[in-house]
Amino acid sequence: MTKTINPSEIPQPDLHAYLLSAVAPRPICFASTIDAEGNVNLSPFSFFNVFSSNPPVMIFSPARSGRDNSLKHSHQNVKEVPEVVINIVDFPLVEQMSLSSTAYEKGVNEFVKSGLTEVPSKKVRPPRVAEAPVSFECSVTQIIELSDTPGAGNLIFAKVELIHINTEFLDEEGKLDPLKLDLVGRMGGSWYTRASGDSLFEIPKPIQTKGIGVDQLPEGIRNSEVLTGNNLGRLGNMEQLPANDEIEAIANDDEIRMLTKKLKGNPDKLKRELHWVAQQVLKDNDTKKALSILIYAEQLS
Repeated sequence: MTKTINPSEIPQPDLHAYLLSAVAPRPICFASTIDAEGNVNLSPFSFFNVFSSNPPVMIFSPARSGRDNSLKHSHQNVKEVPEVVINIVDFPLVEQMSLSSTAYEKGVNEFVKSGLTEVPSKKVRPPRVAEAPVSFECSVTQIIELSDTPGAGNLIFAKVELIHINTEFLDEEGKLDPLKLDLVGRMGGSWYTRASGDSLFEIPKPIQTKGIGVDQLPEGIRNSEVLTGNNLGRLGNMEQLPANDEIEAIANDDEIRMLTKKLKGNPDKLKRELHWVAQQVLKDNDTKKALSILIYAEQLS
């Protein structure tokens, strides 16, 4: 059953809630800016992402207030001084980041209110957050105001001029380590998510290779009662089906041989059990063996 909603037929706050709960988690732009008088502002925005690496461009969007249609101070500031530092938020910063989102009066320094430390930037005038794992000094190259209605976004194009990285978050190769970063993402309402521990996982990326696709898997595998869509996607990322000798070798695997002997008289149950085994092998990231088990099961049926 599906609930269908026409955005023009519901109140703006309800639409806002649907959009932000569905499009999540969102990275957080912790933006530091200054106005023409040099007053510093620090505000978080989850309408944010990186959109280009050459040139390096990020975009964040300070939306108009849904209550009184006022502009965010960050938006006003970059129109006066077209520069911003985008500071990345990790878990140790999340409560102070949330506090800085308070609608303080213009001119109030959220660094002071949130207890964070200003560090002078090298290429732009706004300071950066000393406690942030990564900070990007940026020049503002374009501002696109989408509308003048409550809740309307204002796209701030920020070209990265300089990057500051706390070295404790680098791996042995000098690259940012997601296991060390402990980043947070914005969900709907007052909810956040934490990118650490078991919530982090790897998926082989089909960049240098071309997967065979789910459509090339045998029908019995595609229609499995055990395998999930994620399982099929991983199998379809294989460059080719296993060779005959690889499939024949599965028959000599101790676990497979014992299972085949035990359920020889019940081919449907045997196939289902072999699919369960293959699924567990997939969890161990041995995709070739898993696919060999599945094709072996097809040949038995």
